[in-house]
Amino acid sequence: MSYVIVYITFSNKEEAEKIAKVLVEKRLVAGANIIPEITSFFWWKGKLEEEKESALIAKTKKEVFDKLLQEVKKLHSYECPCVIALPIVEGSPDFLNWIDEEVQK
Repeated sequence: MSYVIVYITFSNKEEAEKIAKVLVEKRLVAGANIIPEITSFFWWKGKLEEEKESALIAKTKKEVFDKLLQEVKKLHSYECPCVIALPIVEGSPDFLNWIDEEVQK
């Protein structure tokens, strides 16, 4: 199995919660954590931006990333949402087994 952490940013906590619930309900992620407020600096359409956002950290398997990405893009308010997967190099066997049990096959 190949496990990943998916990091997604949102315009606000409510949007993050809404999409997190969908991802968990559809078993695209085993679980998700929301950081309610982060400060983001980024270039957008040639302009340096500073915004308050929320971040979501989700635990899942690489095999479902494409479905997860499609779902996020369908529901997300951003034109170009940050949705990235980072590999889990090591982890507690019990925790990784939990991901296996909860994420769709």
